Amino acid sequence: MTSSTTAPTAPAPTAPAPTTTARLFARGSRPVTLIAMCLGAMITFLQITATVSALTTIQQDLRVDPTTLIWVPSAYTLMVASVVLSAATLGSRYGRKRMFGAGVVAMIVGAAVVAGAPTVAWVVVGQLVAGLGGALILPNSLAILGATFTDPHRRTEVITVWSAASGIGLAVGPLIAGALLRHHPWHSVYLSTIVLGVITLVVAAIGVAESRPSAARLDVPGLLLGTVAIAAAVYAMIQGGRDGYASPVVLAAWIAALVALVGFVLVERRASAPMLDVRLFRSMSFSAVTVVAAVSLFGFTGVAILLVLFHERAQALSPLDTGWRMLVLFGAYVLVAFGAGRVIRRTGFKAPIALGLVLGAVASFGLATQGPTASFGHRWALFALFGAASGLVVAPATAAALASVAPAQAGMAAGAVNAARQVGSVLGSSLLGTLLTTTMVADLPDRLAAHQVGEPTRTAVRAAVAAGATGDQPLPDPVRAALAEALTAGVQAGLRVNGIVFLVTAVLTLVLVRNRPHQH
Repeated sequence: MTSSTTAPTAPAPTAPAPTTTARLFARGSRPVTLIAMCLGAMITFLQITATVSALTTIQQDLRVDPTTLIWVPSAYTLMVASVVLSAATLGSRYGRKRMFGAGVVAMIVGAAVVAGAPTVAWVVVGQLVAGLGGALILPNSLAILGATFTDPHRRTEVITVWSAASGIGLAVGPLIAGALLRHHPWHSVYLSTIVLGVITLVVAAIGVAESRPSAARLDVPGLLLGTVAIAAAVYAMIQGGRDGYASPVVLAAWIAALVALVGFVLVERRASAPMLDVRLFRSMSFSAVTVVAAVSLFGFTGVAILLVLFHERAQALSPLDTGWRMLVLFGAYVLVAFGAGRVIRRTGFKAPIALGLVLGAVASFGLATQGPTASFGHRWALFALFGAASGLVVAPATAAALASVAPAQAGMAAGAVNAARQVGSVLGSSLLGTLLTTTMVADLPDRLAAHQVGEPTRTAVRAAVAAGATGDQPLPDPVRAALAEALTAGVQAGLRVNGIVFLVTAVLTLVLVRNRPHQH
């Protein structure tokens, strides 16, 4: 029995209020989750621009011919594009945080392989491993943000911050690479990925909660068919630029991609838990946004590669001097991308995306008029314009894709839009890079003749260019001028193609993209 008049008990001691730091680093903390996911995005793009900045040095040290050199940056994006859709499914099945962490580890391992690579073959292998990491990071980081920030408007702002963080990775890549290349071999460039990867793992372990929305059976047939379809298509795009798009190997790759794609659609339509619900593409807005996502990275990656090669090859600038110039482009991208979330909230998706594409086309056409002796003082505004235009496209396009689907489909949509982005990135680096090379080779004889270079020397120069063996030798002034003009012609051709692609996509955006988040 208990007494009806119990003595009052002393109040239980209350736990001290958590400090600001404790709240910030609590497991599942929203701020820390955002920081970790942004660091992950930075790593994936740091790898791209660090590689692009080191291309000239890699080519000279390993004596890589121009067509093979395209595989150095393309191997990374090939793997990302091939696996990114499957990576989203693996995250939904086994845990998004777990797959995100596995991706960061793969990035670290891949960078370490490249850092110790004695031949170009090992560079490509390391890039493939790093690409696997990037594929695991990108969709799962987006899906984690989608699951953490469920309010549509807040989620849009967060995703634009995530996209801006990728721009920071792009911006610091050339600067880090340029500073390291001044005093160390090109292998040291990849140490930055390792350091940032370790930091990301620590932050994610501290403050990111596991996100596993589904325990459904893994869609193995869809996973395999989707991976084969994208990998075969991307391989055909890259190799076609080297061997010709009618070569037997390339044609076989196209056929394999088509067969796998048809099989993928048939399997996914019948699957109870599909890796990608193809019914998402019944939404014309979602379909259009995936195209915009591909085009945004096509231009952003492709133009970045063209401009880096222009500065280092045509204008003979050091990687660090090139990095400072590229910082204008990437810095403008970051600033505009950070503010794009608030702009979208007022205007909707359609206006900023279309405006960004048009401005990007204007900047591309403007840069295409510049010759090899043009000073940066006459071009910096076009760099800033292209960066700002990309900030209006890349971040809103990603947010628009996730806003077009229900929150439960965020992981699936993230995988689809990232697959599109990476296919676009591959196209930008491979097709525009190949266009540069083929235009340069075709234009070089006339340029050499115009500078009155004799026939024996012309033949030797063309052979050296084909073998990638001109960058480490002192060249006569007429030969150097002819090479700079021929390379500039290739850069100009790529920039004009990018401008046309951007204008066409702007029209597609105005016609098809939904202007506001879909209410589910």
